[in-house]
Amino acid sequence: MLPARINSRRLEAGCDEVGRGCLAGPVVAAAVILPPRFKHLDLMDSKKLSESKRLAMTALIKKKAIAWCVCEVSPEVIDKINILNASFLAMTNAVRGLSITPEFLLIDGNRFRSELDIPFECIIKGDAKNGSIAAASILAKTYRDELMFKLHQIHPVYQWDSNVGYPTKAHRQGIRSHGITAHHRKSFRQLPEQLKLAI
Repeated sequence: MLPARINSRRLEAGCDEVGRGCLAGPVVAAAVILPPRFKHLDLMDSKKLSESKRLAMTALIKKKAIAWCVCEVSPEVIDKINILNASFLAMTNAVRGLSITPEFLLIDGNRFRSELDIPFECIIKGDAKNGSIAAASILAKTYRDELMFKLHQIHPVYQWDSNVGYPTKAHRQGIRSHGITAHHRKSFRQLPEQLKLAI
């Protein structure tokens, strides 16, 4: 089982984001402060859990966490500041939204930048190594998946109920046939043909 913190005497918040590689929808980040000794068999990388287990863990994390927050950054902002900066902004806003200010941040990935005056450590594949980061990954994914399922009801041709905005064959076929929506990221290459040079 993953440890909730690196230093049990320090108020640590785990941070993770989801949706960076999508063609549509926001990028979503979560920040979670778990009790220092919180452990659970299903506290792991959200991608390794079934939907039912993610939902169960989401409810448990929200109940047991000292503090948690989920924030999204829209496609419009992603197009303006690029996806990397949008990911940093989403995580920053999630930390700012916590009811308690953490003393230290555990960031999933290899880099982070923000205006927060809080020390941090970046952990590559942190959602598979640390419970607080795993908890953040679960909250972020369940939030974003639910949002994309709702948008699918409005725009079913892109099959967001199954691909949640990622560049699958079905998603791209929907773009070829119907164009893009306000939820698509205009700065992203929507179709492979856009990679080809005009001769």
